[in-house]
Amino acid sequence: MTALLVLAKAPVPGLVKTRLCPPLEPAAAADLAAAALLDSLDAASGVPGATPVAVLTGDPSRAARGPEVRAALSAVRVVPQRGDGLGARIAAAHADAAALLPGRPTLQIGMDTPQVTAGLLADAADRLSGVDAVLGLALDGGWWALGLRDPAAASLVADVPTSRDDTGTRTLAALRAAGLRVHLLPELSDVDTIDDALAVAALAPGTRFAAALRCLPVPAGRR
Repeated sequence: MTALLVLAKAPVPGLVKTRLCPPLEPAAAADLAAAALLDSLDAASGVPGATPVAVLTGDPSRAARGPEVRAALSAVRVVPQRGDGLGARIAAAHADAAALLPGRPTLQIGMDTPQVTAGLLADAADRLSGVDAVLGLALDGGWWALGLRDPAAASLVADVPTSRDDTGTRTLAALRAAGLRVHLLPELSDVDTIDDALAVAALAPGTRFAAALRCLPVPAGRR
């Protein structure tokens, strides 16, 4: 049994996926973010034996695809994000999940990898029976997944600088320096730019994310 966390931001136009603008308008970027969130929640909810937990910031009542997003959130446990800075919010997310679901390992993803599947997450969760942590590095130098047999170990990454091209390697170093045995998951691409979005959609054409992107006015030269 694993607590499967989706660290998420309500997809409100102008507040999410701003690096997609241009070429997208804020409303289109928010719609794409909403599709990614829904795909991520679907994947988390499809892992056998896992309990999905959305760790949320922002106002879902203002979200793109509002009814669909709110329905998806109503089907999972929801806790608010807390803490100053992303590292602190990550550590708090694991601590809050442990308080909500005591005795379980935690596996955290975000909403920037809509290509992730329930099978990939199930394998990551299974790996925690034999190691202390799993870490999925991202192509941009960050990471897309962090799993911990003991959720309290998330405090080790609270002070690791985020949004850098060495965040992933620093996170791995912090876990290993504390003596944790770490299994590396497959490397994935986060969606930050329009080129990232196109690459991810091509890898997962059956997702809501890919369908949403196909409907958006992306310049022909970028497709």
